[in-house]
Amino acid sequence: MKPLSSQPIEAAGSDLLVDRARTMRITATLMLVAMAGIFIVTHRLLDLHPAWGYVNAFAEAAMVGGLADWFAVTALFRHPLGLPIPHTAIIPENKDRIADTMAQFLRTNFLTPQVVARRMQGMNVAQAAGDFLVAPGTDTRSRITGGAAELMAEVLESLDPDRLGIQVRTGLASQATKIDVAPLLGRMLEGAITDKRHMPLMDGFIRWTGLTLEDNEEMVRDIIHQRANAVLRWTGLDERISGSVLDGLYRLLAEVLVDPEHPLRGKIEEGLEKLASDLQTDPKTRERVEEIKRDLLENPAVAEWWMGVWERIRLSLIRRARDPNSALGGEMRKGLAELGKALQHDPRLQRQINLFARRTAVGIATRYGEQIVQLVSETVRRWDATTVTDRIEGAVGRDLQFIRINGTLVGGLVGLTIHAVISLT
Repeated sequence: MKPLSSQPIEAAGSDLLVDRARTMRITATLMLVAMAGIFIVTHRLLDLHPAWGYVNAFAEAAMVGGLADWFAVTALFRHPLGLPIPHTAIIPENKDRIADTMAQFLRTNFLTPQVVARRMQGMNVAQAAGDFLVAPGTDTRSRITGGAAELMAEVLESLDPDRLGIQVRTGLASQATKIDVAPLLGRMLEGAITDKRHMPLMDGFIRWTGLTLEDNEEMVRDIIHQRANAVLRWTGLDERISGSVLDGLYRLLAEVLVDPEHPLRGKIEEGLEKLASDLQTDPKTRERVEEIKRDLLENPAVAEWWMGVWERIRLSLIRRARDPNSALGGEMRKGLAELGKALQHDPRLQRQINLFARRTAVGIATRYGEQIVQLVSETVRRWDATTVTDRIEGAVGRDLQFIRINGTLVGGLVGLTIHAVISLT
């Protein structure tokens, strides 16, 4: 694989670190130059006064200490003065070994199950998540809901709609087969009769019967005509009989419709009450209802109808997810806020979430720890030497320049001490 280029790939604030390191490098170099200048000047003044000897000794030792530390610091990152001196440019020359060492250090000290479990033990992940979701600022939550909505839309688009619809239908059918529909229908019908909620339905059924009879008058007349004997047909009485039958039916339906206490209504209610009871207690009735349910679930027409319904639902969800003005975003934000409050105030839920988070983190460290450290190692290996040098020097360069400054000052003090001891003995 081709090494990466040496152009900086730094996070925010890296430029500031580089500038500070450069400032400290200039300061340390100027101090070394100043010590060299003082040494040259004071060397010419040694005969004028003994005090110049102390200054000269300080400058000489400071210059030596500064040069030694400059060489040590420079040798970490590059060859001093470009000379290929052995054991210099340590970091560029040992980049791969450094990468492996960093990865192994990370694996040994941070990605062991014991360390992860101990660290996660004192963390209340659930409450932290709840505080975040309930926080007054909504920009981040808006991005979360927007991202979640877009993700949902992309998932619905990417999946095979026919296969997904079949899977949903299969799941619904599987659940429906486990439900004993007859008792449920019986209780619903019983409750409707008790609360008189069946009355509008009964009135509608009576009106529908009247309209159906009106639309099929000719068929009724033809049936009576065919079943009448030849004498009735020859005398035309069959027409009068069919008219009387239709008039009687219309009159009966009208009376039932306007009279809430009509005996026929009572008979219908008795039948409904018996049906409600049979749906709950009669094994044969319940079995017939189950057969009807199974036939409906296995009917291809029902399956085709469901696929049409599912496609409309899928397209509607995609459209709502991508519409910033739809209510879906508000519903998701409201749901996130309610989830946040639950995470804040429900200790049992917090324990479950924290336990799950801890087990997940430990599991990731156990199963994928080697892959993580391998990723770190391979990433550093792919960097070229200049990139590694620039990044490490940018991170610790300012402290290394302090070493040069301290070396200059400490060297000067050591030289001053030695000169004083020699002069006084």
